[in-house]
Amino acid sequence: MRISSRLALVALIVPVLFLAGEEHTAQATSYTRAYVNGRLVPVRFNDGDSFRIFAGEYSGRQCRLAGFNTLESFGPVHQWGDFHPYELFVNAKQATNHGKHGTWHCNTDGETDVYGRILMDCPDLVVSQIRNGFAHAMNVDDTPSRPEYLRAQQEAIRERRGMWAHGVPAFVLTSLHSNHEDPERTKPTYNRLISTRDGHSEKWIHENDYGECEWVCYQEVVADEGLVRAYARRLREDPEVAPLLGELSNLLLVEIVDRWVRREELPAWLTEEEERASMMESQGFNTDPRLAGLLTTRLERAMSAGALGQREVRQGSCALYADFQRRYGRDRASCLRGRGTLP
Repeated sequence: MRISSRLALVALIVPVLFLAGEEHTAQATSYTRAYVNGRLVPVRFNDGDSFRIFAGEYSGRQCRLAGFNTLESFGPVHQWGDFHPYELFVNAKQATNHGKHGTWHCNTDGETDVYGRILMDCPDLVVSQIRNGFAHAMNVDDTPSRPEYLRAQQEAIRERRGMWAHGVPAFVLTSLHSNHEDPERTKPTYNRLISTRDGHSEKWIHENDYGECEWVCYQEVVADEGLVRAYARRLREDPEVAPLLGELSNLLLVEIVDRWVRREELPAWLTEEEERASMMESQGFNTDPRLAGLLTTRLERAMSAGALGQREVRQGSCALYADFQRRYGRDRASCLRGRGTLP
């Protein structure tokens, strides 16, 4: 289906979503059922990965649902593959709507994120959002997402559901920060990238000043997928390496090889003892501390011999920049209104 035809279809869908959303006055009395630490409480979704609680210990608190991410719903600001930004905007609205129509089971210890939102763990909601293609797995650091989240995501990608219907970038560009936002330069400016293979985050460090409504696109460094997978299989057969891999999944082994080709480094969870031990324990792995050294030796040798192929650069995920103060309300940026434009 051509983009113009798809846009005609989503133009019919979006008004219905808005009527079901916060813009409709009936939303003032509309709640979703959620069990928080075993107690049933009313919550209200404001997008697909956050809600506010209206009873119990955390009544009135805004919550960020951990382990996944839905696309921005303040305008047509995402683009990749053959998608038009308006289609991905519809996907974000569908994620919110999907969250509203369920009963979810969540837990929290009260920890908050940098915005003061309570971090909430809702595994059944996460799997449902990801499996339907309304969200992608995400960790805010270098560690991979939970196996059940990655299985749901691989299923959604394989079936081309939701946000994967017209393309799958290596990374989703989830947030943009312009250099001018921090005039004192108290810390490096970066954009956040999330791997579509294992859900880990990478920081795109830069010194760029973005203008309002400027499209920013990540130029992906891509390895030869066939050679990467073939070498991962060789590592499974390596008499020294294989016994140390334990329950490490094929997906994460492929990620290790791919990371080396792209950046000539191993994932931090494999090289930093404290992080590695914590992640391995939480996901049931039991790799030996010698593994990182052996992998480094093997991968250096393979790269030198040309066994891992050449890197290529291609345009990946794009996002539209708008300052936070210009994303909502009557004064929101002009590019956030209407159907949007392609990069």
